[in-house]
Amino acid sequence: MAYCLYLQPIYSTRAHVFQIDPNTKKNWLPTSKHAVTVSYFYDSTRNVYRIISLDGTKAIINSTISPNMTFTKTSQKFGQWADSRANTVYGLGFSTEHHLSKFAEKFAEYKEAARLAKEKSQEKMEMATSPSQESPAGELSSPLTPVTPPMENINGTDEICDTTPNSDARPEPAQNALAFAHSPAMTKHWEAELEALKGNNAKLTAALLESTANVKQWKQQLAAYQEEAERLHKRVTELECQSNQTPVIKSQKTELNQTIEELEATLRDKEEEMEKLKEELENMNDLMEQKDTLTQKLEETELRSRVLEEQLAGAEQRLEENQEEQENFRKSLRTLLELLDGKIFELTELRDTLARLIEEAS
Repeated sequence: MAYCLYLQPIYSTRAHVFQIDPNTKKNWLPTSKHAVTVSYFYDSTRNVYRIISLDGTKAIINSTISPNMTFTKTSQKFGQWADSRANTVYGLGFSTEHHLSKFAEKFAEYKEAARLAKEKSQEKMEMATSPSQESPAGELSSPLTPVTPPMENINGTDEICDTTPNSDARPEPAQNALAFAHSPAMTKHWEAELEALKGNNAKLTAALLESTANVKQWKQQLAAYQEEAERLHKRVTELECQSNQTPVIKSQKTELNQTIEELEATLRDKEEEMEKLKEELENMNDLMEQKDTLTQKLEETELRSRVLEEQLAGAEQRLEENQEEQENFRKSLRTLLELLDGKIFELTELRDTLARLIEEAS
């Protein structure tokens, strides 16, 4: 559905989506595990309004609003409508009565707009076809010129007599001499009509072949997108597993901070002890030995403190890199999912177009 790539929804809400059970026609079957976005779209090129909802990459609602549709409120938070084209009944469960009322108002509004658009389209078609319904041969009729009778079946079959000059049927000269005197204008008219029909048929055939080729191409692209989506889902799972390790890193950071505080407290105690030792000048040798010992411990403590600080900085940097990588990946994933949604919309619209072309061709 290509229009979803360049059209914005004119109204959106969130609801739980259901469809009627095709077997029992009584029970509701949920088509979404949770509340999803349900949107109204307007396609100006086709002059139609649609209700569309996606659950991930799956289109669970694709309903074209027609003037004969009716949205019915069956409870304070639930409403439904029947779609004859999709041969199903859709149901929506809302979180509040206000959301249900708003959706129903929009449904009635766009239903009326669809009705007006259909009437305008019919008026345009009537205006466009009214000149072609006038027979050019009627202008050539006169009291002396018998009007050509309507085409009849031959031998009771469905084969229709050919009115062109190449027809094998030979009219009797006595009855149709005057009619053939005025037949070139009618012949030209029917030849032009035949050429126009042939041209339209060729265009429809070419469009059908092109659409078939496009369907195959889109199927291949969809399969590739699905494989890519699966790969990205696996990558997201891996990143989520990595993100689950974040509390462990934070716990280690807390422990390192506590260790640093303890080391700083120990360092302050040692400094105080050194001050006391300096005051005891009488036991210089003992004080010197103790000083050397304390100095060595202090160096070891400072070295350990620097190592711990480096480890802490490294852990913080890795945490930031992991978070940034995860955020970038999620953005890429959302972009790809939006692209997938658009491609799926294009496929569905292409399918509808093919169906209409086949119906018209048949």
